[in-house]
Amino acid sequence: MRGPHDARGPGAVARFLRPRSLAIVGISSRAGSAGQVILQSLKLNDFKGDIHLVGRSSETIDGRPVLKSPDELPQGVDLAVFTLPAAGVRAGIEACARRGVGSALVFAAGFAEVGDQATQDAVTTTARAGGLAVVGPNCLGVTNNVDGIWLHMLYARKAQRGVEGGVAFVGQSGGLLGHFQRAADGRGLPLTYVISTGNEAGLEGTDFLEFLVDDRSTRVIALYCEQIRRPQEFLAACRRARAADKPVVLMQAGRGVKARKAAQSHTGALIGDFATIRTQVEDAGAVVVHSMDEMMDLVEILVRYPVPPTKGPGILTASGAYVALTNDFADEAGLELPALDAATLKKIREVLPAYGNYGNPLDVTAGFSPDALRVAVKALLDDPNIGMLFISFPISYAAVAVAFNNGMADSPKPKVMVALGDTWPLAPDIMQAVKESPAVFSRSSDRMLRAITLYIGYGRSLARTRVPANRAAFPGMPKLDKGTQPEWVSKKILSAAGIRVPDGALARAPDEAVAIATRVGYPVALKAQAAALPHKTEAGGVMLNLADEAALRAAWERMQRNVERAAPGVTLDGCLVETMSPQGLELMIGAKRDPAWGAVLLVGLGGIWVEVLGDVELLPVAADETEIVEALHKLRAAKLLTGFRGAPPVDVKAVADAVLAIGRLMRTMPGIVDIDVNPLMVHAKGQGATALDALIVAE
Repeated sequence: MRGPHDARGPGAVARFLRPRSLAIVGISSRAGSAGQVILQSLKLNDFKGDIHLVGRSSETIDGRPVLKSPDELPQGVDLAVFTLPAAGVRAGIEACARRGVGSALVFAAGFAEVGDQATQDAVTTTARAGGLAVVGPNCLGVTNNVDGIWLHMLYARKAQRGVEGGVAFVGQSGGLLGHFQRAADGRGLPLTYVISTGNEAGLEGTDFLEFLVDDRSTRVIALYCEQIRRPQEFLAACRRARAADKPVVLMQAGRGVKARKAAQSHTGALIGDFATIRTQVEDAGAVVVHSMDEMMDLVEILVRYPVPPTKGPGILTASGAYVALTNDFADEAGLELPALDAATLKKIREVLPAYGNYGNPLDVTAGFSPDALRVAVKALLDDPNIGMLFISFPISYAAVAVAFNNGMADSPKPKVMVALGDTWPLAPDIMQAVKESPAVFSRSSDRMLRAITLYIGYGRSLARTRVPANRAAFPGMPKLDKGTQPEWVSKKILSAAGIRVPDGALARAPDEAVAIATRVGYPVALKAQAAALPHKTEAGGVMLNLADEAALRAAWERMQRNVERAAPGVTLDGCLVETMSPQGLELMIGAKRDPAWGAVLLVGLGGIWVEVLGDVELLPVAADETEIVEALHKLRAAKLLTGFRGAPPVDVKAVADAVLAIGRLMRTMPGIVDIDVNPLMVHAKGQGATALDALIVAE
């Protein structure tokens, strides 16, 4: 049976969040029970719609009749709030579906989170067949401060009404959302919605995201997800939010979980679920945070200043030590601290002592006056090189905060102010000045610097104009069998894509190997080839620097014995004979196609070091040359790119070209699920790069 409404999407969310009629299923006459809490909350918030009670009581409750079953409900109630234990939920959902109920809020635990996936799946199937949108089970409830609705199982409270320009929190953990809600209240942030989704047997975070993108009252959307079940719809909603200039902040659990389907390549093992999700989500226009502190700090800045800058902050302090520490932080985090304009420095020197060492961060020294602080703040904000202001200062008396406020008053740029001293209490007049300040206020410089780094990085990602990716297929591609391709086939694919490989060919007999070596020139490399032998070195299937025919023939015989001993039963296609490549910097490049999230690219330090250090960066599959070069310079080994201890700078453009080709392969050959080029030998600048080993996996 299909109900008159869909069980998913923005329409279902709207009916759940803004019900005109409501039923409490499982109400009890016992004071303090969940049903009583919901009823009291409805009365406290002056709910104007019809309220229906379903329970076992033979008496009226609060003057209202109590129905014995949801089957007695009138047709088409908007929302049923289930205060039943888990054992009664399935039958209740079936009855509500028969009565065309639009949505159900299920508090009860005891479903998939404790291993009873079957019952939860049955609830999901029944609800969706009847057009019933389920929120939960195992959730705490919902706050709607736009329409004045509070539905929480633990306590009744009066919701706000008519909140505009606020943040909406959506998440699977009711406890975590409670933290965020209290933190937002404590900071005075406007909250539009707080929605606990629990196990997501029906409506999911993606459904609420789709709704909130179009919600006029919500300025910022904050999400806590343990599983994103419909990745492509989620990414599409993130892209719509970006187009609407509405920031989306995601906190994803399970960062340490390895890929669900790690291929035999290094790439598949190195790219886990979270790394893929983060790459795709950020490419779609959201920002990913790693901690509760980052979530709250960034959300507060975005609510106050939803359009992030692309230029770095101007930083004002009164401590030379803080200048040094901030520079260290900026170097490690990749936060740009722009140089101050000459006109800015002139204004600063006119009001501050001559002995100061002025720059960015700006140390006003101990010789400041409140008026000098006002001038310095205004000068920093007026500087065309500066994207926002960050003040980290010991605010010991109110005149300092007032001076900061006066200096900030006329600038639209984002502003953050920290009063140093940790939890040392600030005087009431200081707190009043803080309350009147246009700046986001905090007591932790470290936390705010992390938030500012995320904020500016987010701004730059939104401002990036990407060169359109080439979507044309490469001509002359060989047909791929399913599974791991041997190196000689993988290199044919790379060569057809324009990636340089060593000169050579597959030999099926010693004489053929000698002929190939004679053509390409000694010394040569000899590599055993079979799809069932992806890691040849461990099997004794790689021999290098063979100087002449005698060495090659001896190596051929020895290699056959090695492979037979290490991998008995494996039949070789032959052996790959290649010219030895000149030395250079060993990098790794590759790609992985996640069945749900799509393809991502990888660059990193190569050779054996990729397994030891894991020094890699991920990129979206449509990344352009600028993004690839930026990713290369984010590597911990980035110094090796520009020359180290006498080595020449390497050909970074050649690396970028090879990564671009891999991205094009992944876009135009959907059967490829993994590409692993390791090492990519990168030669001196202008001399290119050579794929010395390659492994491609197809499905």
